[in-house]
Amino acid sequence: MKRTVPAIERPMSIPRWRSLLFVPSHVPRFVETAHERGADGVILDLEDSVPQDQKEESRKRLSASVAKVGRKGASVLIRVNRGLRPLAADLDAAVMAGVDALVLPKTDSSEWVSEIANAVLELERERNLVPGQIRFLAQIETPAALQNLAAIASADPRMIAMALGPEDFSASVGGAPELDLLLTPNLSVLFAARAAGLLPLGFVGSIGEFSDTHKIREAAAHARRLGFVGALAIHPTQVAIFNEAFSPSEQELEWARRVVAAQNDTSAQGRGAFALDGKMVDAPVIRRAREIIAMGPKA
Repeated sequence: MKRTVPAIERPMSIPRWRSLLFVPSHVPRFVETAHERGADGVILDLEDSVPQDQKEESRKRLSASVAKVGRKGASVLIRVNRGLRPLAADLDAAVMAGVDALVLPKTDSSEWVSEIANAVLELERERNLVPGQIRFLAQIETPAALQNLAAIASADPRMIAMALGPEDFSASVGGAPELDLLLTPNLSVLFAARAAGLLPLGFVGSIGEFSDTHKIREAAAHARRLGFVGALAIHPTQVAIFNEAFSPSEQELEWARRVVAAQNDTSAQGRGAFALDGKMVDAPVIRRAREIIAMGPKA
């Protein structure tokens, strides 16, 4: 009979991940400089960017790599492999103090997330780590996964974020990573993540086009207008663009603060809606204002 590890409670704090930078874990010079790139989080990759014959050595160096990339306070994430044998080896190496999240590639079912969660919890307990300290970012990379988004998003309290993998998803349907193909799956991931209280990450386009900064800037601005809060980067040039695009401007912050201040005044008068700058403000607008303030710099 299969033993199920008791569930943990969903962590309360939500990270601010405007930019998550992938770093090939087998390249020392990239690991050494990752903390200088300004990303909100660094993803040490054990999956696609690491050749098969160098994965084991990357695992051995993982503890030192985690300490290096997190030197300036960035979140530390590790992308594991999908296959059972490499995944088991990855988890054994990755479950340690200092790791904030695991990136789960090609996530296609809630059952798969639950199996990984059970294994991580066992390792946390064996190593006297706080249960539940390591969260999950699920990458959605196949059409089959789109049918299970709601279940994946709510599969385990460790789930903190979801993102479409545009290159893998496009390849899985035999297409190119262009707007027409990627808009619908990106929106599906956005809706599922929002419904479950997770961070929706991504933009509509190819993650590989890092040299066209104008195109990246437009795609990131578009993503924020859609409702995404950050994106994954494969090159340092993308980091500053994402940090700016997924941060509110001073004008937005000023407007949001005025909305909240006016709402506080009108609430005391027993009114739920009011006019500001010639426009009606009610509950959805107030919610947007509060989210803008939450996305701004911390006091």
